[in-house]
Amino acid sequence: MKVIIPVAGVGTKLRPHTYTQPKAMVPVAGKPIISHIVDFLMQGGLRDFVFIIGYMGDRIKKFMLSNYKDAGIKMHFVVQDPRKGSAHAIHVAEKFFKEEEEILISLGDKIHHFDLKSFLQLDYTAVGVKKVENPRLFGIIEMGKDQFAKKFTEKPLIPKSNLGLVGIYKIKNVPRFIEAINYLIKHQVKTLDEFHLTDALMHMVNLGERICTMEVDGWYDCGKKETLLEANAILLNRPGFRTSDYNGCPYTIIIQPVRIGKNCDIQNSIIGPNVVVGDDTHVHSCTIRNSIIGSFSELDNLILDNSLIGNDSSLKGASKSLNVGDNTQINLGG
Repeated sequence: MKVIIPVAGVGTKLRPHTYTQPKAMVPVAGKPIISHIVDFLMQGGLRDFVFIIGYMGDRIKKFMLSNYKDAGIKMHFVVQDPRKGSAHAIHVAEKFFKEEEEILISLGDKIHHFDLKSFLQLDYTAVGVKKVENPRLFGIIEMGKDQFAKKFTEKPLIPKSNLGLVGIYKIKNVPRFIEAINYLIKHQVKTLDEFHLTDALMHMVNLGERICTMEVDGWYDCGKKETLLEANAILLNRPGFRTSDYNGCPYTIIIQPVRIGKNCDIQNSIIGPNVVVGDDTHVHSCTIRNSIIGSFSELDNLILDNSLIGNDSSLKGASKSLNVGDNTQINLGG
């Protein structure tokens, strides 16, 4: 089965980090988002990938060709320019999958961990779903009494369901899927000024397609800072996650789970929980928790919590020496 992975987005909700790298290359739990996606799909036996690239797409292409050259997979790269939404992204890659019996689509800012093999074995076109707290922020599916999809809506103003689409789709009827996307493009059917996969799926339902669902417990949205850090913490706490050797961190307390990269200089600090430190990073006299620190950065005299620090950054705090007598109150918070 061929896999389509759209990674052309600009990633405005992750700025300033996406000013210098594509969203799919932002690190989480020690490796780029794109690696989490591809590694999971490879574990499910998938070996044929089409990457739809756009914003800084050359960096994604270079990373994949360099790091997966010996992985035994096929890779194709298609440029989406201009970017007009998820359905349009699939449209520009049509020639790579139009002869396929089935395809899998995995959006490039979502990490999944669930029973992929069972999902692929479903007899119908299928979508991954999960109940969400605020349906207005997601594509939503309404189910019929027959347990097949009745309606798909992208970011509804008045949601009639809290069953959100989590960014993974198995298309059983490829010709009908192509027909639905071409209909959107031809008739300029847009939501929020973009062509959405949600609307393409709705058109498939209108054409008679039966679409089922599978609940995905392991779904990590990496599209903005808050959800990226949440995903980082969850992935670090997954059973079997491999941590590093911390013997080279003098006078430092490590509170697991923590992942520290190669050639780091860490001293007199408290690191963790839920922290990733990139390669060749200097950390002195810091307290860091629930954070991702980029490679080649320098951090001195800092307290960081829920922070996302990019590569090659330098942050220095104030170092104070105090001689405080009895009955004194001091506020150093500024």
